[in-house]
Amino acid sequence: MVISGRPVRDIEINHNTSIEKIFDELSQSGGFESVNLSDGLEILSKMISDEKCLKFVSFVGAVVSTGLRGIIKNMIKNKWFDVAITTCGALDHDIARHFSQYEEGSFTMDDMELADQNIHRLGNVLVPMDSYGPLIEEKMQEFLEEEYQKGTREMSTSEICKMIGKHLGEDSFLFWANQNGVDVVVPGIMDGAVGSQVWLFMQKHNDFKLNMRGDADLLSGLIFKAEKSGAFMIGGGISKHHTLWWNQYREGLDYAFYITTAQEFDGSLSGALVREAISWGKVTQDARQATLHAEVTTILPFIYAALLSKLLPKK
Repeated sequence: MVISGRPVRDIEINHNTSIEKIFDELSQSGGFESVNLSDGLEILSKMISDEKCLKFVSFVGAVVSTGLRGIIKNMIKNKWFDVAITTCGALDHDIARHFSQYEEGSFTMDDMELADQNIHRLGNVLVPMDSYGPLIEEKMQEFLEEEYQKGTREMSTSEICKMIGKHLGEDSFLFWANQNGVDVVVPGIMDGAVGSQVWLFMQKHNDFKLNMRGDADLLSGLIFKAEKSGAFMIGGGISKHHTLWWNQYREGLDYAFYITTAQEFDGSLSGALVREAISWGKVTQDARQATLHAEVTTILPFIYAALLSKLLPKK
């Protein structure tokens, strides 16, 4: 027998309506993605407030090229998470935007003209060549040489992220991760400018090694001791999967909220709903979980504002 839920209610908003109240209105609206959005806020607020929970945030590197870098930075600055798992592009863009700047563009610009002007296009963000490859090469070789002169002969990706964070400033998510003891792990670090610079450094220093086992030891040490675990997964790919993969070793996440624009019918990991991970033991059967289909640079600022309203003391 099918048991229906609450009656669908119209959303009512006026000029005095708080953002927290708007999310409450969405929760009672019946459909469609609005309910997943309000569920996601509830999951995140409970997860962040749960002192027994090991908290993960995973995100794709491309969002760090946009203003969403500020939201990522502030969530880490607020100490809402214990571990961040991301892609090499996030490190690239964090360095590049600290020491330089990107510019506004459009999705319809002529890419051949941009190439002639030494400008890379990342969606509708313009990345001048001088702000990316040569700059990251200069900074990474300088950072790595400094560590090498101190006697360092191998580094895990989490140690590389701490090293970078020490050289950046308060606009940087890596800076705040280092300040607040948040471990940043980059399982696909060779797929980007920072990873390429590590490889290049090893060509000149044959006794220097990239220690991927160190990241595995770090994550296993956290996972096996965790009473509970939860994850906020911003976009798919390797960062999402690595988060799920490690949490299967403790029989899955207890909290999971995932935002994606991918669809599940091609069998891709990025399109897979959180509930699919239950069948793999990566999310527990009684987990509080939701998947929101939305473009993250559009929706995350509103989620962040609502979390601030729920989690921080009212002034």
